[in-house]
Amino acid sequence: MDSFERPSAGYSVTLRLRIENKPGAFARVCERFGSLGASLAEVTLVDSDFAHTVRDVTVSCRNEAHSMSLIEEMRSSNTAVLLQAHDDTFELHRGGKIEVVSRSVIKNRDQLSRAYTPGVARVCLELQKNPHQAYTYSLKGNCVAVVSDGTAVLGLGDIGPKGAIPVMEGKAMLFKQFAGIDGFPICLDTKDTEEIIRAVKNIAPVFGGVNLEDISAPRCFEIEERLRAELDIPVFHDDQHGTAVVVLAGVLNALKIVGKDIADLKIVVNGFGASGVACTKMLLKAGVKNVIPCDTAGSIYRGRTERMNSMKEKLLTVTNPDNFKGTVKEALVGADMFLGVSSPGAITRADVARMNRDPIIFA
Repeated sequence: MDSFERPSAGYSVTLRLRIENKPGAFARVCERFGSLGASLAEVTLVDSDFAHTVRDVTVSCRNEAHSMSLIEEMRSSNTAVLLQAHDDTFELHRGGKIEVVSRSVIKNRDQLSRAYTPGVARVCLELQKNPHQAYTYSLKGNCVAVVSDGTAVLGLGDIGPKGAIPVMEGKAMLFKQFAGIDGFPICLDTKDTEEIIRAVKNIAPVFGGVNLEDISAPRCFEIEERLRAELDIPVFHDDQHGTAVVVLAGVLNALKIVGKDIADLKIVVNGFGASGVACTKMLLKAGVKNVIPCDTAGSIYRGRTERMNSMKEKLLTVTNPDNFKGTVKEALVGADMFLGVSSPGAITRADVARMNRDPIIFA
C-alpha cells in the first residue's frame, strides 16, 4: 500500500448489517471499521425491532483490494451479520448514469399530432428553408456531443471505446448538472484521424458544439484543428484547453502566495501529450520564459530524435531555452514549479527538496 493512500469515496462500499439492538452494539461495529482502516461515511436505519437493527453502512476504503478485504472481514465478524454488500461506484454506474428524457409530455392525441405526425412536418420544412432556426426549434441550441475514441482515458490510457463510455457519460452529467446543457456520449470505434473527423462532421447537424475528450496525442491536435476549421459550431478539446485554463488560474493564485513573478519562473512539465502541450502554450502566452518539457525519455531538447513528433518539434522553438538534456529529476534542480500531467510516481520528496524556495507543485 502507498503510504500516502487515504480512504476515498471512489472506493466506498455499502454494507447492510443486522446488529443487536443493545447499547454499544453499533459502536463496536464502528470501532471494527476503524481498526480495519476504513472511514465511516454514512449510516441509514433500514429496520428495527426489539432484538435487532438493520442498517446500511457506507464506508470509504483505500483501494479496491481494501474494500474487498473489508467485506470478507465483516462476513466472519461477531459484531454484526452481513446481509449484503455492494461497491458504491459500480452501483452508481448500473444501467448508465444518464438518460434521454422528453421535455414535452404527450397526454392526448392532439399533443401527439403536434409533437409528431402530421404537425412535425411543418417544423421540418421550416428548418429546411432556414437551417439557423434549428437552434430555436430543435435540441441543437442546448446539446453537445462528447466525442472520444478511448485512446487516452483519464490515467488509464488506451482502453477502447467501450471502456471510455463511463467517462463520457460522466462528462455529459457535468454539462447538465453545472451548466444545464444536454450532452451525449459518442465513443467511436476507430483510431483513424480522417475517420474520426468524418464521423464528427456527419453527426454535427444535431449538436450545438463538440467536446473532444481523451483522444491521444498527437492525433488530437490535428483532429481539433481540422474540426474547428471545417465546422460552423464550437469545437473544444477538454484535455488540452480545459486543463490549461485551470492550470493557469492555479499558477496565478500560487504566485500571489509565494511572491514570485511569472516571467522569472523555471517550470518543468512532465508529460507532453495533449494536456502538457496545451498547458505549456497557455503558460508561455501568460509570460513564462523558461519551460522544460519532459516525457518518458527525459527532457525534450533540440537535436533529440527519440519519441519525437511534429508538435514537440514545433514547441522546441519556444521552450527549453538552455537546451537542457537530462531526466525530469535533474531538470527539477532549481526549478520553481512542477506540472505533472503524466503517470503518478514520477518524482519523490527528495526531488522536490532540490527545487527552488517555495516550490509550486501541480502533481
